[in-house]
Amino acid sequence: MFEQETSIAFNGPLADNIWFMGLKSDEIAAAALPGQFVMIRVRKGLDPLLRRPFSICGTKEGLILVLYRIIGGGTRIMASLKSGEGVCVLGPLGKGFDLPRPEQTPLIVGGGIGIAPLCFLAQKLGTLPVPIMMGAASAKEVIPIRDMDIGLKGISIATDDGSKGHHGVVTDLLRVHLDEESMGEQPFVYACGPLPMLRKVAEMTMDVTSCQVSLEAAMACGVGACQGCVVKAAQEEEKMWCHVCKEGPVFHVGQIDWLTHHSESQGPA
Repeated sequence: MFEQETSIAFNGPLADNIWFMGLKSDEIAAAALPGQFVMIRVRKGLDPLLRRPFSICGTKEGLILVLYRIIGGGTRIMASLKSGEGVCVLGPLGKGFDLPRPEQTPLIVGGGIGIAPLCFLAQKLGTLPVPIMMGAASAKEVIPIRDMDIGLKGISIATDDGSKGHHGVVTDLLRVHLDEESMGEQPFVYACGPLPMLRKVAEMTMDVTSCQVSLEAAMACGVGACQGCVVKAAQEEEKMWCHVCKEGPVFHVGQIDWLTHHSESQGPA
């Protein structure tokens, strides 16, 4: 883990209220694993008081890549920052994804801004044929991840209103892949997105295949000290509660009590 004043290499819009930022840090970029996140202090002073958590969307030539949605004061400040300006970054933090074994077929499922940590995973998997399924409410909210220039292919899209790709939810696409994979290799599902989507993914995979999810949660510290990001653990787990920032943000679906988990707060995604 490093705490550094980093320089902004680029920062600009990709889609409706979605921005893409590159931060110069050889050390954090070299240490980062898919599924981990950084805590960013968007400016000096006490306003805003807390750092913001953001999934690492990828790394490239000593850069940490961050995909973010403008949802409040902190992210509005981020969107105003220019190339050459600096922000203080703490990271990489948290537990990342397990990579699939050779006999497993990775399937990536992202809802909205939840695609961010999954982009890094797909980038890490390199030349493997990785189906990437993206969900959004409408075509204008689809994040053009090909424009991020990190070499991602095999992308299929679902929109709630049918304005782009499959007319329906992204778990419809996952169902097709699971049905196909049931006749061949073992699938390993990776997912991040809104809670209803993750609950459905958990329901579809819990008893039939390997699945890891990246959870979103409000975070103040990012290192497990403040108790602000806990989620209820499944009854089979040794702990009653799990820190999303420390034990996660990546969990196996069987580690979480999905009936109790109801937080919709924004976290590292």
